Amino acid sequence: MKIAYISSRVTLPGSPSRRSDAFEHDYMMDALRPPFAALGMSLHDVAWDDPDVDWSSFDAAIIGTTWDYWDRIDEFLTTLERIGTLTKLFNSAALVRWNSRKTYLREMEAKGANLIPTLWLDAAPPGLAGSAFDELGSEDLVFKRQIGAGAAGQHRLKRGDPIPDMRHAMMVQPFLKMIQDEGEISFIFIDGAFSHALVKRAASGDYRIQSTYGGTEKAISPSAEDLAAATAIISTLEDVPLYGRVDMLRGPDGRLLLMELELIEPYLYPLEGPDLGTKMAAAVARRLKFGS
Repeated sequence: MKIAYISSRVTLPGSPSRRSDAFEHDYMMDALRPPFAALGMSLHDVAWDDPDVDWSSFDAAIIGTTWDYWDRIDEFLTTLERIGTLTKLFNSAALVRWNSRKTYLREMEAKGANLIPTLWLDAAPPGLAGSAFDELGSEDLVFKRQIGAGAAGQHRLKRGDPIPDMRHAMMVQPFLKMIQDEGEISFIFIDGAFSHALVKRAASGDYRIQSTYGGTEKAISPSAEDLAAATAIISTLEDVPLYGRVDMLRGPDGRLLLMELELIEPYLYPLEGPDLGTKMAAAVARRLKFGS
């Protein structure tokens, strides 16, 4: 069988504009290719916007490192919907559309997820952004794009700081120092089952945990309580995704707060979960065998 690993021009090997974190794409391919091959599936990384790709030639397509979609969201979603008519797509276009705008967190909160207090701004002019400090009762805020990833277009501002030009719909949250103390905890799930967990820590003097900004990762064995909190998040989904990453941060009371439920193109940290490739290959093989 032939499987597409949907990527982007900025993560594919040999790209003249390759991202600084594209080595994570290489880690994923190294982890996935051998176990996929062992089950009779060849894995091919292709750019989502390559007009020459014949998606119908693949038995399935897995959304991988599409790390440029947020600035071309309509084109990206339309392309995924087309791919989904030509082959099996994981995760589904409908799930990706829902997950692509961070307002999905409001639905998660309604289902019982614990969130950081959040203000939603459809636009962020300086006056409105400035009033967020009063509305959230904080002197230190983080502004994130509602459609975005990897801290792109993200700003940490303290009261009195100049308000940058934010042309996108934003979400605003109080800055929690725990991101610098303990770090962000990620739980990886494959086909609804827990795979592995890790803690991501920012470089000294920063708060962003992504590798682009010097962030580092360490595998952990989560407590039963923490794992239950992450599992509860995945369990709210009606359709079990092939893969999902639950990113959480510990709140002042010790409970984990949901930062993100990553279902589109999350890096799945194969170095911290050495069995990831085997689990992914088995899950895809099951789904293709039973037509799910």
